[in-house]
Amino acid sequence: MTPAELKVRTKRRKQLIQVAIVIGSIIVIWSVISSARTNLTALGITSGFGFLERATGWSYSFSLVDRSIDDTYLRTISIGLLNTIMVGAICIFLSTIFGFLIGTARDMRNLAVTSAAGVFVQIFRNIPLILQVVFWYATLIHMPGPRQSYSFGETLFMSNRGIMVPVLNVSVPVALVITVILLLLGLYLIWRRVSPMKGICIWLAGFVVVLVAAALTLVPADQPVISVPELKGLRFVGGVTLSVEFVAMIIAIVLYGSAYIAEVVRGGLKEVPTGLIEAGKALGLGPVSIWTRIKMPMALRTVIPPLGNQWIFIMKATTIGVAIGFSDLFYIVSTSITQSGQTLELIAILMGAFLLINFSIAQFVNWLNAQMKLKAH
Repeated sequence: MTPAELKVRTKRRKQLIQVAIVIGSIIVIWSVISSARTNLTALGITSGFGFLERATGWSYSFSLVDRSIDDTYLRTISIGLLNTIMVGAICIFLSTIFGFLIGTARDMRNLAVTSAAGVFVQIFRNIPLILQVVFWYATLIHMPGPRQSYSFGETLFMSNRGIMVPVLNVSVPVALVITVILLLLGLYLIWRRVSPMKGICIWLAGFVVVLVAAALTLVPADQPVISVPELKGLRFVGGVTLSVEFVAMIIAIVLYGSAYIAEVVRGGLKEVPTGLIEAGKALGLGPVSIWTRIKMPMALRTVIPPLGNQWIFIMKATTIGVAIGFSDLFYIVSTSITQSGQTLELIAILMGAFLLINFSIAQFVNWLNAQMKLKAH
């Protein structure tokens, strides 16, 4: 037998083994599903996803869109998914910013700044996340009521109902479109390989332009551009109220996540060759220029892969909201299981949703990592 024929035979054998494994896996999975259906039928429990069209008959604390107890399970689960994505996106964004700042502070030669950053990392990285969430939740619910709320410049208020902040007077769909536009702008700047500081400045300028354009074209003429919260009776009207559960989750996850990201950034900055830094100093570059032109661009190529792992971890950490009653996807699914009894279907939906979200994050990180690689010319 010639080497070429032997190679073909080996390749075919490997393909047959792979096909056999796939077929065997399908048979096992189908057997498990059939057995589960038989057992559920024997117990008088219906299976399938037909329950998604039934009304839930119960409400929950937080939603980005209008909700009602007459909503179907499908709409309720969709709202929970939207809440999870929103909280995860906010926490990833803020954790990354604070993580880069704290990681940079840990790399400085100033002993006071480095020590303060080190204390921050050690505290928030070593306390379990659930304890941090419960601590911030307990702190916020013991704040004064609306009439005695803390005021910051007559536009921002903090009470045991949450934090009341001004908001652009546009609908939720418009706000989502603005967010997508800004996200696409950031991706375009990454694709064009714009330097970090220049990219941030361009993105902030785009942020201002988009908001001004939205205010001039999308806000009704008979309404103010900015809706400001005002105290009327025992509650606030206008603006937007960030619930206690929402704020507690954001604070806890951001502090916890930024402590880990700070260590990732510090490790990446330590990997930058000393010779490049010395060369920058020899050229007369200052500390800021060295950080923006040498250290950070080089460190990003080391930081991005572990940073992506932290983003996925932060997204999964949003499930901790069930401990304080925040209506994220995990809380909605847990309540739906209790109310409907469709355990397997709802757990499958929960697993599939998180698999899709985290797989999307992983693919984005792979794309980002590819963009940061040095190109051969």
